[in-house]
Amino acid sequence: MKDIIKKAEILIDALPYIQNFYGKTFVIKYGGAAQTKDELKESFAKDIVMLNFIGIRTVIVHGGGPKISAMMEKMGKKPEFVHGQRVTDQETMDIVEMVLGGLINKEIVSLINRHGGRAVGLSGKDGGLIKAQKKTTKKVTAETGADEIVDLGLVGEVTLIEPHIIDSLEKTGFIPVISPIGVGPHGETLNINADFVAAAVASALKAEKLILLTDVPGLLDKKGAIISTLKKGQVSRLTKDGTITGGMIPKVQACMNALSEGVSKTHIVDGRVPHCLLLEIFTKEGIGTEILD
Repeated sequence: MKDIIKKAEILIDALPYIQNFYGKTFVIKYGGAAQTKDELKESFAKDIVMLNFIGIRTVIVHGGGPKISAMMEKMGKKPEFVHGQRVTDQETMDIVEMVLGGLINKEIVSLINRHGGRAVGLSGKDGGLIKAQKKTTKKVTAETGADEIVDLGLVGEVTLIEPHIIDSLEKTGFIPVISPIGVGPHGETLNINADFVAAAVASALKAEKLILLTDVPGLLDKKGAIISTLKKGQVSRLTKDGTITGGMIPKVQACMNALSEGVSKTHIVDGRVPHCLLLEIFTKEGIGTEILD
């Protein structure tokens, strides 16, 4: 009997969060180990279905870098990166679109639907959802030490999110699952970083939360402890002193972008933890780093 009562207490503890978030929109960037390990895929799909059944609207933006690289190598094409960004010629873009929009997107949709959800797959091309422009980056040349502009090819950055298609799906109980592919000004297909797409979608929808799933416990301090809460004003200092470094820089920047556009809270969460979404959303302690305005 004590065990049964304990289960009831857990549900009651979640009640204030359910009341607070009912009818709100959460945008979730899904990637990393949570997207590749079967048991984590199952727990993610169950979390999403549960959130929707209790009245929280979810929008998923997914990545797929490792699967893209694996498919490229199978097809005899070597992946090339500059500052962590994939150099994308037309042949690579065809592979990216095939893997993201075909293989990965439909797998996520199928998994959520199998657990009782109503997911619909989209790419940025659908309904003009993601408008983008070509992105360039700079790198220091070894010979001169000067900055050189690098042409990444068909790599883009978001210029506009058209939210009406997402709103229409959400209002009828569907769960949008979006692959981060945008359309350029001349109709060209562009490959975009999924963290920044998720931030742009959250901003356009004025979402309650942006949640980025990653393969680390959260943002760590110099001693390796999780920074559970971070204010936007602290980010510059922590970047300068090397606390925020490497792959965490674009994730934190995506969170900053979303906060600047009216998203209430942003979270960087360890996707390797089963049911990480429920633990972050419905417990006082949470399990990752929340970044606030």
